[in-house]
Amino acid sequence: MPLSDRRVASHDPLTEEESPAPRAVAPARKKAKAEEKPKEKAKPVVKTADKLAKLGLKSDIDLVLHLPMRYEDETQLTPIGELIPGDIAQTEGVVFDNEIAYRPRRQLLVKIRDDAGDELTLRFLNFYGSQVKQMAIGVRLRVRGDVRGGFFGLEMVHPSVRPVDDDTPLPQALTPVYPSTAGISQGYLRKAIDNAITRVDLPELLPEPIARAHLQPLNVPGLLDAVKTLHHPRADSDETALIDGTHPAWTRIKFEELLAQQLSLKRAHEERRTRAAPAMPRRLPDDEASLVVRLLRALPFALTGAQQRVVAEIAGELTLAHPMQRLLQGDVGSGKTIVAALAAAQAIDAGYQAALMAPTEILAEQHARKLRGWLEPLGVQVAWLAGSLKAKEKRAAIEAAALGTAKLVIGTHAIIQDAVEFARLGLVIVDEQHRFGVAQRLALRAKALNAADGKQDFQPHQLMMSATPIPRTLAMTYYADLDVSTIDELPPGRTPILTKVVSDGRRDEIIGRVREAALTGRQVYWVCPLIEESETLQLQTAVETYETLVATLPELRVGLVHGRLAPAEKAAVMDAFSRNEVQLLVATTVIEVGVDVPNASLMVIEHAERFGLAQLHQLRGRVGRGSAASVCVLMYSNPLSQTARARLQTMRETTDGFEIARRDLEIRGPGEFLGARQSGEAMLRFASLENDGWLIEPAREAAAQMLKSFPDAVTRHLARWLGAREHYLKA
Repeated sequence: MPLSDRRVASHDPLTEEESPAPRAVAPARKKAKAEEKPKEKAKPVVKTADKLAKLGLKSDIDLVLHLPMRYEDETQLTPIGELIPGDIAQTEGVVFDNEIAYRPRRQLLVKIRDDAGDELTLRFLNFYGSQVKQMAIGVRLRVRGDVRGGFFGLEMVHPSVRPVDDDTPLPQALTPVYPSTAGISQGYLRKAIDNAITRVDLPELLPEPIARAHLQPLNVPGLLDAVKTLHHPRADSDETALIDGTHPAWTRIKFEELLAQQLSLKRAHEERRTRAAPAMPRRLPDDEASLVVRLLRALPFALTGAQQRVVAEIAGELTLAHPMQRLLQGDVGSGKTIVAALAAAQAIDAGYQAALMAPTEILAEQHARKLRGWLEPLGVQVAWLAGSLKAKEKRAAIEAAALGTAKLVIGTHAIIQDAVEFARLGLVIVDEQHRFGVAQRLALRAKALNAADGKQDFQPHQLMMSATPIPRTLAMTYYADLDVSTIDELPPGRTPILTKVVSDGRRDEIIGRVREAALTGRQVYWVCPLIEESETLQLQTAVETYETLVATLPELRVGLVHGRLAPAEKAAVMDAFSRNEVQLLVATTVIEVGVDVPNASLMVIEHAERFGLAQLHQLRGRVGRGSAASVCVLMYSNPLSQTARARLQTMRETTDGFEIARRDLEIRGPGEFLGARQSGEAMLRFASLENDGWLIEPAREAAAQMLKSFPDAVTRHLARWLGAREHYLKA
C-alpha cells in the first residue's frame, strides 16, 4: 500500500497556522458560563482526534474519502426584503441589536439590517459567550438558514453565520456539507480534508486491463480528479448532477465502492472454502438405517419439485469438508421447515448434532412441535431450550445438548448462553436470519468447537432461512458471499388469499363478517397495530380491542396474545386457538411468523397503514394454510401517506412474496432485508441500490477478474475503501 494511504492522523489534521484555534475562545466561554450558573463538576475533555475517530476518520486517506453528503448553494445573496418564509436562503446585513432574552426561555436574539434598511432576527436557543461576541453590534454577518415568519417579522433560528467585510466575495461553486458529529464544525472538517488532500497521492489502484474493460465504458474521470471535484466543485460543474449523485465524479466513486464490496464478499466466500467443516456423506436411498430415508418415507406429504431441488443443493454441500454458508429463501408457507429437517437429519446420520435458532419463542416452539412430530417417532431426541423454561427443564435440555443425547436442539437466543455446550455440533440453522445480529450468529457457530476433532479453522455448516425473499439487486450486493437456494413453488392445496383494503369507517361491517365466519366453524385473527414502536401503547390497543370484541361478540370465545404475557399463558392461548377452542384471536405482531393453524381463514389487520410491506405479507401468511378460501382485510385510517397508499396497493395486487420484496426495496431501501447483518457501519456509503443498480454488474465482473489475476491490487483496494468494516462479513 502506498505510504500516503497508510499515514495515521494522530496529529491534528489542521496545521497550526490553519487551525480555528478553539483555545482562544475557551476562557471567554468559561467566564460566560460561570456568570450564568453555579460551577459544575468539570467534564472530561474529548480530544478532536477522538471525535474524528468516531466518524471513522483516523488517517489522511479516511479524510480524503470522507465525501460530502450534500451541497449548499452559497453563491447568491437574497436581499432581506425578498426573503420568503419556508425557503432556505442566504442574506447579509449589519448587526444593530444583540441581547440575551429570558422569556419564554433563555435565548440569544441578534438583529441585522441590510443596505436597503430591511431587518431580520436571528434566534439562538443554544449558544456560547464567544458567539455573543462574534455577532457584536456593528459586525457585518452573512447568514444562511430556514426563513420563518416570526411574531416580530422575518427570522432565522440557528442559521449558519459568518462575519464578513463589505467586499468579501461570494463562493463561485457549491459548498460541500459533510457527515459530522458534535464538536466538529463544517469549517474544521473542510480545512482538515483540504490539508489531507495535499498530503495524499491517491494513486490509481485498478490494474490497466480492469480499468480499460470496466472504467472506460463508464466515461468517468480519474480517481483524484473525481475526489477533488466532489470536495471542490468547479464553477462550471453541473450542480444538479452533483446534488442528485449522477455526476461522472460520483459514478467513479460509486463504482470503486461497489467494487470493494464485491471483492470483499467474494473473497469472504473463497476464504470459507479454506476452513474445515464436518463432511456429512449422503446415505443411499435404500439404506434402511438412514434417518433421511426414514423421514422422507414417514412424511404425510410429498415434497414439491422446488423443495426436492433445494434439498439436493443443501445435501450436496453438506458432503464437502468446507463450511456451507447457504441462505434458504422461500415465500410464506413454501415449506422451508421440512428442508431444514432433512438437512438436520443428514447431520445426525453423520454422527453430528444440529441446532436451530429462531427469533421468537412462539416461532421456536412451533418449530419444536413440528420437528418433534417428525423426528421423535424415528427415535431422535429433540431438546427445546427457551428463557421461559422452568429451571429443572432448562437443566435437562442443557445436559442433553452437552452429552449429545439430544441430536437436535431448538430454541431462541437461550441456545447461545455461556452455559449451553454441545457434544458434537455440526450444523447450525438460523430462521428469520435478518432478525439476528452478527454477534449472535457468531456465538452460535462458536458452540461447535467440540466437534473440531483437532482441525484448525473449524466451523460448522450454516443454513440461514428467510421468508422475506431477497430481491435480485440485494442478493447480488449484500448477499454475494452466500450461496442462495430458493423455494419458488407453494405446496399443492394452498388456497389463494383474497386481500381487501377497507376504511375503518366500516368497522361494524367487518365485525359482522368476523361473527359470520366464526359461527360457520372458521377461525379468525384480529391483529393490532404497532404504534410508534411503543410496546406499552401497542399493548393498550390490543387489550382495548380484545375487551371491545368480547363485549360485541358474546357468542364467541375470544383469546388475547401479546408480548407482555408470561410464556406459559401465551402458549396456553395459542394451544387453545390451534385446537379450535378459541374462535377469534386478538394479537399483536408476536404471531407474525411461525404460527400455523390451517382452520384460520380470516385475518383483520387494524391500522394496516402502520405496518411495513414485509410485515404485512408475513402476517397475511398466517391464513390460507388450509383448504378453505381465505381473506385478509387491511383496515386503514385516513389520511393515508403516499408510502402507505403504495404499500396497501401492493398488498391488494399481489400475493407473490418476491414481487412484494422487489417493491419493498423500492419503497423502503435495503434495511428491512438486511436487519442486523450489516447495520451501523453500512458497507455502502455512497452507492444506492435503488439508483445505482446498473453499476453492480460491471463491478461484479471486475471483482471476479481482479481476484483471479491481481490479488495484490485486491488487498490494496479493500484497505482503501473498507478498512475495518470487512468484519461484517464474518457471519
